[in-house]
Amino acid sequence: MAVSHADSAPSTFEMDARIAALAAELASSQEQLASSRERIAALEKERDALRAAYERLKIDLDLMRRRLFVAKAERIDTQQLELEFALKLRELDALADTLGMAKGEAPDGGASDDGGDSDDGERLKRKKSGKPKGRRDFGALPLDDDRVEITDPHLEQLVAEGKIVRNGFEETFKLARKRGGMVRVVIARAKYRTVHADGSADVITAPMPPEMLPRSIATPSLVAHTVAEKVGKGLPFFRIEDSFAREGVPIDRATMSRWMKLVGTRLGDTVIPAMRADAMATAFCIATDATGIAVQPVRTHEKQPRRACKKRHFLVQIADRDHVFFEYLERETSANISACFRGFSGYVQADAKGVFDVLYRSPDDPRSKKIEHDGGSRSEVGCWSHCRRRFWEAAMAKSVVGREAVIRIARIFELDASWRKKPPSEIKALRDKYLRPHLEDFFRWVDEQFPLVREQRGLLNSAFGYAHRHRAALMRVLEDGRLILENNRSERELRAIAVGRKAWLFVGSDDHAKSTAHLFTMVASARLHGLDPEQYLRDMIRLVPLWPTDRFLELAPKYWAATRARLDLVTLEREAGVIVVPEPVAPIRTPEEQSMPS
Repeated sequence: MAVSHADSAPSTFEMDARIAALAAELASSQEQLASSRERIAALEKERDALRAAYERLKIDLDLMRRRLFVAKAERIDTQQLELEFALKLRELDALADTLGMAKGEAPDGGASDDGGDSDDGERLKRKKSGKPKGRRDFGALPLDDDRVEITDPHLEQLVAEGKIVRNGFEETFKLARKRGGMVRVVIARAKYRTVHADGSADVITAPMPPEMLPRSIATPSLVAHTVAEKVGKGLPFFRIEDSFAREGVPIDRATMSRWMKLVGTRLGDTVIPAMRADAMATAFCIATDATGIAVQPVRTHEKQPRRACKKRHFLVQIADRDHVFFEYLERETSANISACFRGFSGYVQADAKGVFDVLYRSPDDPRSKKIEHDGGSRSEVGCWSHCRRRFWEAAMAKSVVGREAVIRIARIFELDASWRKKPPSEIKALRDKYLRPHLEDFFRWVDEQFPLVREQRGLLNSAFGYAHRHRAALMRVLEDGRLILENNRSERELRAIAVGRKAWLFVGSDDHAKSTAHLFTMVASARLHGLDPEQYLRDMIRLVPLWPTDRFLELAPKYWAATRARLDLVTLEREAGVIVVPEPVAPIRTPEEQSMPS
């Protein structure tokens, strides 16, 4: 039986159902495809993120290896960079009209220019055999003698008139430090015998002149030597103690710690306030930075678990070429930073740490309401070394852009160094003419490159972000020829803290930290003016108790050479005795007097 064509063909209903099934299958496939694509995109994004993290870790590892095994200094082969960016350097030199100047030729054609060691000596336990026997007798020690005889002028006059007679000397012993070793100082105070009408007699001993460390076995020279060893050289007390013991005169570290605390506190109450007042009133630019120290927690008799050292800070301030100050801060906060600069108006050169921003705010700034404004007007000066550091890290990570930034900044430093010894007015004119084009072109280049890396995490983002945000502070060097490009001088002063910290590890208490900061102030300021810190400290310990309280500024390192020239050096070199304070030839005006009209 034959089948008709109409009976074999699918019906319209079947066709629609089949099409619907195919459409559903296609939609499901498309949905699966879209989901797969989304997953692939997410995996690719995750892969790229992991790859970027891997690259950053690799860069960090390379930088750590370089600092550990190559050098900590941020050095780079500038000759290779000059070859690599020769065309770019020629364009910059042509722009600034400085072709041939970066190699030292001036524009006028001329040549350019220990474990467990604590500072808190009161709490150190000394091992003693038996009970104390009183003051030690230094008369039997094999030391050379330096005899100082102290007389009373009024009683000597009576001796000359025959009314009384001198009855020998009362001798006590102190220790002095000379370059060749220990010297025994014999303090001989004259004794006078008076005879009354009834035949009785009295013995009068000449009084001891004022001393910074009264009744101490140490003379100014020995204390100054101890401070110079600890602060100037960074030696811990146990090494100084060992050195004295090998010379045959054992002095325990607790005693030396007390010496340092007393001397630092006395100088912090006398000479240093006069120096600070002078700096706040007259300084043009103060460079500043800070570093951390560890402070041992206060021990009590109560039983309690061991506590870790507290983290505190030393702040350094360099006021022009006049004074260097170290300030102890329990916390590095904006309020404490502001207190250290209270009364100062001028330029402040620091890194970009946020705690320094309070110095540059105006009284009208809403944020100034949290911290009382002192009325000073200060301008921020940036540090090109800090700016370069981030680009150097990128250059070490094989970044071509980072290498270009390093060579650009190197050319800026080379040009500025070529006229460094010229007068400030001439330096400003040269910077305006030759250096300004380089700076402006650098920041134009930063504005071009920063958007390309703004959304990326890494060294270039940090480097360009730093330069972009601190453009005004970095350009401020053009305002005055006395300003310099970098703040390395602050880091050089803080290096004394860092080097010593590796040896003495921590300070014993907050009070010892404050006195230590004062001693660092005196040592650094003495070095700033080419003085021998040990000799200068010796003279200060000798003079401060005898000096008029309203003339301590004359003892500052800035004025010490002129002051010392007017003293009787014979009496000054003695370890004890009266010193005649001369009248000032040209009285130094106090900051209050300087602010008054003539």
